[in-house]
Amino acid sequence: MSAPAPSPLAIVEAEPLPRQEEVLTDAALAFVAELHQRFTPRRDELLGRRSERRAEIARTSSLDFLPETAAIRADDSWKVAPAPAALNDRRVEITGPTDRKMTINALNSGAKVWLADFEDASAPTWENVVLGQLNLIDAYERKIDFTDPKSGKSYALGPNDELATVVMRPRGWHLEERHLQFDGRPVPGALVDFGLYFFHNAKRLIDLGKGPYFYLPKTESHLEARLWNDVFVFAQDYVGIPQGTVRATVLIETITAAYEMEEILYELRDHASGLNAGRWDYLFSIVKNFRDGGEKFVLPDRNAVTMTAPFMRAYTELLVRTCHKRGAHAIGGMAAFIPSRRDAEVNKVAFEKVKADKDREAGDGFDGSWVAHPDLVPIAMASFDAVLGSKPNQKDRLREDVSVAAGDLIAIDSLHAKPTYEGLRNAVQVGIRYIEAWLRGLGAVAIFNLMEDAATAEISRSQIWQWINAGVVFENGQLATPELARTVAAEELTAIREELGEEAFTSGNWQQAHDLLLKVALDENYEDFLTLPAYEQLRG
Repeated sequence: MSAPAPSPLAIVEAEPLPRQEEVLTDAALAFVAELHQRFTPRRDELLGRRSERRAEIARTSSLDFLPETAAIRADDSWKVAPAPAALNDRRVEITGPTDRKMTINALNSGAKVWLADFEDASAPTWENVVLGQLNLIDAYERKIDFTDPKSGKSYALGPNDELATVVMRPRGWHLEERHLQFDGRPVPGALVDFGLYFFHNAKRLIDLGKGPYFYLPKTESHLEARLWNDVFVFAQDYVGIPQGTVRATVLIETITAAYEMEEILYELRDHASGLNAGRWDYLFSIVKNFRDGGEKFVLPDRNAVTMTAPFMRAYTELLVRTCHKRGAHAIGGMAAFIPSRRDAEVNKVAFEKVKADKDREAGDGFDGSWVAHPDLVPIAMASFDAVLGSKPNQKDRLREDVSVAAGDLIAIDSLHAKPTYEGLRNAVQVGIRYIEAWLRGLGAVAIFNLMEDAATAEISRSQIWQWINAGVVFENGQLATPELARTVAAEELTAIREELGEEAFTSGNWQQAHDLLLKVALDENYEDFLTLPAYEQLRG
């Protein structure tokens, strides 16, 4: 067999990494180049369509179910492909980045599924992109172990039949990978992440009795789902595995996608395995799309927007009904609490909230849910065990009692909570602390006992922007203004300096993070994604 031709992709401005040649093979890069040539033009068109749709929302301050796809919604005959055995029971899913320690801990966590995240929980440094792929290859080959250099504690995989099933999440369509270029143009990060993972692991996973399974983030329309489906069809033919081997779960984390859930499942019906309720990005999307819609679209503090808010109930109940009508799994939202090793009372209160949240999801008909920490796996598992028993899911619960009108999904003013000054301060705190860590290459960060990722930073900076532009007056009488935001940010930066000490503060990216938060929170022209300007400043 002749050696594969050199890839037309160029690796640029990237420091060599240990064992990178095992990931960046000529054959794998040739596959990524083929994906890029075939699918990037359509991806570009769809990004343009996002802008057009956003302009229409700005003009009308409304959204509705699509009239042109009414026949798909009315046709009760179609279903998605049956779930493969490895994805039939998803009652608890743990999420996290693909560093070596997390890979082992997540696979060993007792959860049914691990969302191996190259997206919001991973800052896309070249090291994270390439070595994350290597860690997954090593895990499937059972060549992975880790010893913590600080504690000396060693980590190794448990037995194969006890490991979580991996569902990998690539980056969203909007992000580029600057280190891989074709004719001087960066390749979309989504195609890099998907392409490298699929090429190296599709057959490995089949041999393990599983398959290449994916979470699709930031989807805004059924046409974007159609693009992914075409990618899957091409990829399966390319490596010579049966059509339908790929399975994809789509995050319904944009307000526009909430109006196209059935159409999204229809486009992916041969490859679909479910939909997920992505809470924080969903709120971010509401703010982004209705940011100039006036007072009735102003969200209160993010922690005041619980899943019992009427417009959030409409979203989750419609998701469960839609999934079960079409034979797909409905996966619930994130429990982001990180247990404290020092404060048992904090844990007790938080665990009770997590239990109540998971009890509600299981009772509503969800087939599983997310947690951010292994200590939460048994809590979530108990909630779903109580409802499911020995059944792998509750897709037979059709929720035909649910009826959601178009206006219910955007009835933000049905929530009586208002923005508060403390909410502004918390948004600034979380924003600065998260962005600083992200600029150091960390995408999943514990802040105030919550696991924060890019989605929580997005909602934080978006709320600051919205409150200022809507002229919100806080309960203390202060008007939300750029000057007030700058004052609060300066106070927080001083507090962080005092908390850390001068040396640790200076060695971090604190001033840079402060400046970037204020830029994306105060600029008149709202930046679509915080990670776009942040990526320009990301080292590595």
